[in-house]
Amino acid sequence: MSIHQDAPAVVRAFSPTEPVILNRPQAAARAARFFVEKFPGKSLYAVKANPSPDLLAVLWDAGVTHYDTASIAEVRLVREALGPDAVLCFMHPVKPVAAIHEAYHIHGVRTFSLDSHEELEKIVEATRDRDGNDATDLSLCVRLRVSSEYSELSLASKFGVDLADAAPLLQATRQVADCLGICFHVGSQAMSPFAYVQALERVRAAIVDASVTVDIIDVGGGFPSIYPGMEPAPMEDYFASIHRAAESLPVSYSSELWCEPGRALSAEFNSMIVQVEKRRGNELFINEGAYGALYDAAHVDWRFPVRCLNETREGAAEEFAFYGPTCDDADYMEGPFRLPADIQPGDYIEIGMLGAYGAAMRTRFNGFGTGLSVDVSDEPMNSQYRGDRVHPRAKDNVVSLR
Repeated sequence: MSIHQDAPAVVRAFSPTEPVILNRPQAAARAARFFVEKFPGKSLYAVKANPSPDLLAVLWDAGVTHYDTASIAEVRLVREALGPDAVLCFMHPVKPVAAIHEAYHIHGVRTFSLDSHEELEKIVEATRDRDGNDATDLSLCVRLRVSSEYSELSLASKFGVDLADAAPLLQATRQVADCLGICFHVGSQAMSPFAYVQALERVRAAIVDASVTVDIIDVGGGFPSIYPGMEPAPMEDYFASIHRAAESLPVSYSSELWCEPGRALSAEFNSMIVQVEKRRGNELFINEGAYGALYDAAHVDWRFPVRCLNETREGAAEEFAFYGPTCDDADYMEGPFRLPADIQPGDYIEIGMLGAYGAAMRTRFNGFGTGLSVDVSDEPMNSQYRGDRVHPRAKDNVVSLR
């Protein structure tokens, strides 16, 4: 595959009439190396954020060896893409018995999460051998419900055992697990490192209540990327806060600290070129939308960075909304997206930071969702990993030296 310099170069080369996904493998590799080298534990890539085999290969080559899968299809995908040496963890708390059985007996999965006694029974049943003997090599992570108050998207209602009910489940899981873990998820796009500190205090209470030996602390995902209106602290702040809080937990001397970055490893991998097909005031009709990579922009009002690729546009920036290409009124992205005031039909727009969930959410509704995918060598619109960020809390204070 040829590598193009940037989005304008792709437009010049193809004059595309359908959306084009831009891949930046160098950005994903940089993010992976950052986590591998700086997170004070083990990093599991959350495959659901972007299951592209190309991205999986980039992460593997950059040192990510463990993968958080959420379905048997993802288990199969990663095993086929990366081979037998990849360590797969089945971290969805509710799984079919058949999926657990296949994951354990065929694909070598030994790590599973759960948040109920029913799920524990399913895992024990599905991992028995042909003679009815219980598995003796299971790593089982009990998912604890924690707050999502510091995150842009809550993950606090669907999964997780309440702290008040955690002790009996932890004790029962300890009886059948070779390694016992506690995992949680603070919500997607956590905007403060304190989210993890608060969650780890709840983990502390759960361990004390249950009086069990814990071998794995998994702080889950939620590590943020940079979007318009969302300027999180540097990633190092998150790692330092997690390390300090985890170091004081009453766990096994040989315990491991895990995390499950999804967005943080994939957001910078993709952007997309779209074309303006119609303008109606400050509404732009484009050829991608809510049934494609802009699902989050439509359904949770997510704002993505944008830029007009027509260099002749000189109007001051104005706020625009987008309509997608389908015949559905719900195919609407309010934004606002700041673009030149004189943008016109036929112009191209690059929409950045779509590697997390965006590229993975595309459908073929109304016959849309096709188009090229090409590699580019320039930088993503935003990055947590270049090392040139000014801390968002930094002030332009002048200190007088006397």
